Amino acid sequence: MSKSTKTPTQKLLKATAKATLAKASSTPANPSSKPQEPSSKAPRAKLESIKLLKSGLNALPSFQYSGTQAGIKYKKRTDMSLIFSPYPCVGAGVFTTNKVRAACIGHNEAILKLKQPLHAIIANAGNANACTGAQGEKACKESAITAGAVLGVESTSVLLASTGVIGVQLPLDRIKKGINLLAQSKSSSRASAKTAAQGIMTTDLFEKEAAVEFIASNGRRVRLAGIAKGSGMIHPNMATMLCFIITDCAISQKLLQKALQKDVKDSFNMISVDGDTSTNDMTLVLANARAHNTPIITQDDSDYALFVKALSLLTTTLARKIARDGEGATKLLVSHCLNAASKKDARKIAKSVIASSLVKAAMFGNDANWGRILCAMGYSGGNFDPKVVDVKLASSAGEIAIMRNGNAQPIDEKFAKKLLQKDEIHIFIDCKRGKKSACAYGCDLSYDYVKINADYRS
Repeated sequence: MSKSTKTPTQKLLKATAKATLAKASSTPANPSSKPQEPSSKAPRAKLESIKLLKSGLNALPSFQYSGTQAGIKYKKRTDMSLIFSPYPCVGAGVFTTNKVRAACIGHNEAILKLKQPLHAIIANAGNANACTGAQGEKACKESAITAGAVLGVESTSVLLASTGVIGVQLPLDRIKKGINLLAQSKSSSRASAKTAAQGIMTTDLFEKEAAVEFIASNGRRVRLAGIAKGSGMIHPNMATMLCFIITDCAISQKLLQKALQKDVKDSFNMISVDGDTSTNDMTLVLANARAHNTPIITQDDSDYALFVKALSLLTTTLARKIARDGEGATKLLVSHCLNAASKKDARKIAKSVIASSLVKAAMFGNDANWGRILCAMGYSGGNFDPKVVDVKLASSAGEIAIMRNGNAQPIDEKFAKKLLQKDEIHIFIDCKRGKKSACAYGCDLSYDYVKINADYRS
């Protein structure tokens, strides 16, 4: 095979990258430019368009955001964030399935069950408020009361999130002071959006934010934006690390929850950095209806399908950024399971490969070790026939077939090393059993992962 020839795998790789528009280093919008209110004069010709915007939370001027230094654990570092809507919102959330759960998880579940208007999300980094008993639950209640008072809303309209060290009581005096500072500095500016993204970081090396837009059937521009944190302790099942999404879409609470629960199965639930499911994992969404699109109240509404696609683009973009920023990571890994017998099989196989410590270590060492990939497939629980499987590796340097019809292929080790030295590696697995596919996102396993986690509390 000529190394310069474009093969079907390379075409698929290009199509996948184009579909997600997920370059983890996407350029932020000009901080000095003011976000524009959604226009009602959008061209009808662009009705089906969904695009990724070069901005973050500030893509939605009907929300306000801020970040501040509360000194919860870190010194001279932004460690608290606020997302606020002066307009009432409907909300949705998905949460960790870990039986050991932070106090904020129970708080948010109780608030969402009320199905009352929501206005704010307040998050802190440096302290997980997990395994803190009744005192931790009291800290949540008092935090919400403080937030409600300074924001001028009901305490039951405030959702909370924490991330950081487990088993340490939340320093409530610093939290309350931070909430006051957040309320004072909130705005819809690019600078405020960026500090909000920074305020939820722990071992993250960069803030993770994204925004998308689609044109509703009545011509209104509808936007969604989100921030996320996640670098280690990532192997979610039902949600992800911390992710906060806002939208000006007019949509019912029931459909918002339905869309989110379905979406995470193919975005955040398909990430794995280290195989650990956190005590604090959550994804929250607030929708304030300020786009003035025709309200989405049934699944048959034409705009519901557009909303679901836009949400998928947003969450997949954020998921890739989380995987790329895995603790100690040197490269992003994307596992594609193609032509599986069922979607369930495809998800199991793709995620098993991306979660394998041995596969991760091989990718760090630039080793095209097909045996580790096949082994991870074998214990995934997914249905496939190892005698017919094809496996290829691809990056911007080209592609290489390492298995055809279940048989190992001769490998040009020099070219394989060059291919695997790139910072984004794709693993393509063709099961040849059906028409279902899935992608999983992860990173390599380096020496630095151990260094980071060996002294996390100190």
